[in-house]
Amino acid sequence: MTTVVFYVSGHGFGHSSRQSEVIRSLLARCPDLEVIVRTSAPAWLFENGLGDQVRVDALNTDTGVIQVDSLTVDVDASISSAWAFHERLDEFTIAEALRLKACHAALVIGDIPPLAFGAAARAGIPSAAIGNFTWDWIYEGYPVEVARVPALLPLLRDTYREAVVAWRLPLHAGFEIFRHVVDVPLVARCSTRNPDEVRHLLDLPSDAPLVLFTFGRYGLPRINWSTVAQLTGYHVVLATSESQLDQTTSYPGGPFVRVNTAVMEHHGLRYEDLVAAVEVVIAKPGYGIIAECAANDTAMLYTSRGRFREYKLLTDGMPELIRSEFIAHDELFRGSWQVHIDTLLAQPPRPRPDVKGADVIADGLLEML
Repeated sequence: MTTVVFYVSGHGFGHSSRQSEVIRSLLARCPDLEVIVRTSAPAWLFENGLGDQVRVDALNTDTGVIQVDSLTVDVDASISSAWAFHERLDEFTIAEALRLKACHAALVIGDIPPLAFGAAARAGIPSAAIGNFTWDWIYEGYPVEVARVPALLPLLRDTYREAVVAWRLPLHAGFEIFRHVVDVPLVARCSTRNPDEVRHLLDLPSDAPLVLFTFGRYGLPRINWSTVAQLTGYHVVLATSESQLDQTTSYPGGPFVRVNTAVMEHHGLRYEDLVAAVEVVIAKPGYGIIAECAANDTAMLYTSRGRFREYKLLTDGMPELIRSEFIAHDELFRGSWQVHIDTLLAQPPRPRPDVKGADVIADGLLEML
């Protein structure tokens, strides 16, 4: 059996969501592959829909950026953590190279921790990068902080150069360092379920547009839900687990609709099915949610991500892909959403972009194998 190993950044959910699609496409073409994922992201991001075809091993592959919450980056801590991790990169790549040899890996894929390519090079195994940005490019956006650790960026770039090929996704930057770059379409989780069926299974109302409030791994606790409760003409959907409580329970007559993630799992529904079943998502702009909105014709109300270099890259490219509207932090937190949602849904639809990137990459990976 041929083994491929994916190293996936645990920063947010976007890296994992797109690699789950690449893995799904790869296994559809070659079901007898053994796929191992090494990541600090939650295992369920890969296990949901892939089951026992994938083994997920917990590993800190990089440090990404340190988030106070979904909209606030601790820049000093981010650069300090990045250096504390990567100054030991040589040690980590030696250990990972031994693991790659022990499992007889034939190919390594990274999205997009330098560790993946350093370990593959030490093990004498080809590696491929997949992403829309590189971590050296992100950190370069913090010149004052990164100047305190001048060896960080050269170290990351030297390690990235070990990759045989880099598949560059739309909304990209920072790929000049790779030896060979191939542009591919969006990798996106596309719903295969009828939106009406999804609404029925989840008992979602059909008398008004649905607005999904979603802020991913890091959450957002500062919303004035009493103001949101006054929203008219829309239902606000909150996806929660049984263990989570939210402040909206104080407003039983409000527009709030709760979707239990255990119920979704029971019906075989994935998160992209929920995205496709609503008209709007309220989120921070990230590659994963933008791609899912583009794939499923869902509009996005978005806010600033703070000092994160990818933000402008994403927001500059969004208008061609999805209907989008900006909301300032103070209005978002205050719950003053009405006029922004009205304006957003008045926009004309966008042409559906090419979202077959996972298939293109899977074909390329099989060629490498």
